[in-house]
Amino acid sequence: MTQSDYELDVRPILAQGGEPFGAIMEAIAALAPSQSLRLLAPFKPVPLFHVLSQRGFEPTAREIGNGDWEVIFNPIAGRQDSGDADAAPDQTANPEAWPEPVVELDNRGLEPPEPMVRTLEGVEALSPGETLAALLPREPVFLFEELEARGHLWRGKSEPEGHYRVVIRRG
Repeated sequence: MTQSDYELDVRPILAQGGEPFGAIMEAIAALAPSQSLRLLAPFKPVPLFHVLSQRGFEPTAREIGNGDWEVIFNPIAGRQDSGDADAAPDQTANPEAWPEPVVELDNRGLEPPEPMVRTLEGVEALSPGETLAALLPREPVFLFEELEARGHLWRGKSEPEGHYRVVIRRG
């Protein structure tokens, strides 16, 4: 007997200015073996494709009208991540030895995906080993995945003012 897809509609979360990544990861963790996630979003969530492929899911996306998208994340047989989905690689790698940032970006007032795009462009303009600091409106989960894929290191934290500060060292 095949289980029905687990459905998650992140459109209301995004409409209220929220970040749906936590809800998506909770849904992935709640899936039964061989169960798929049916995600509804107001845009095609391409960065999520990479994140979930790392956890053993393959996306199938289609536009369903009014700019909304349906993405089915199907488990790839034998590839589901059975470890801690929240475990991240150690990105601190001797932060005391990192040079001071040569670039400081304030990306707090930008609409997605501009904070990520602007930060990645800044990192790519650095020489290997140089660092960049960026202020972002929230924790940049998708940015972390992209930095890892490109071989860069980072460290970051939420600031008391409510934004997130990340320092990135070009690999």
